[in-house]
Amino acid sequence: MQSPKPRSPRKPKGQGAERREEILDAALTLFSQKGVHAVSTRQIAELAGISQPALYAYFATKDHIAAELCVRAFAILRQRMSDAGVTCQPTPQTFERALRVYIDFGLEEPNAYRVAFMLEKGAGFIEQTDGRPMEAGLDVFQVFHEIVSGFHAQGVMAGDDPLAVTQSLWAGLHGLVALLIARADFPWVERETLIATHVAMLRRGALK
Repeated sequence: MQSPKPRSPRKPKGQGAERREEILDAALTLFSQKGVHAVSTRQIAELAGISQPALYAYFATKDHIAAELCVRAFAILRQRMSDAGVTCQPTPQTFERALRVYIDFGLEEPNAYRVAFMLEKGAGFIEQTDGRPMEAGLDVFQVFHEIVSGFHAQGVMAGDDPLAVTQSLWAGLHGLVALLIARADFPWVERETLIATHVAMLRRGALK
């Protein structure tokens, strides 16, 4: 008979902001390992070392925790895209750099990427969380759309619909990142070679 797994020791009452971060860290770990549906607030509380009622003092539901993690992930990606400065010179090199920002974020922050982009949140998630994750996701997508539209305005973009091109590029980038995260055991070629090849193919398809 296996002995029960020891629980994390209960923490004394601490600073509110610190306790909130501990809950989010625990949830991020569990969500990325098991998915949102398979995780309970009791499990999150145990990993954070607090009681379940204590967790509810910070987050009303598991969906609200997931929503906060999504918003944070999108904010990081948005900031990275804004900082990339790729709209100054519409060259193939700057275009590829814009694509690499997305890929590098996903591979450097795999847990955040999983929660924001790869895990189903369940029916009613958007409504229950006041649409905050959707709004944050659309906000970062808009930054990417503006980058693509800048290239289109310079007459170097293939196709007549910048939005369609943006969505196609977004889907192509997500496919690569999701596979590298979820199927790390696949016999991929050397990672940097694969990324460079994928980015070059997307660039050749998008630019004249």
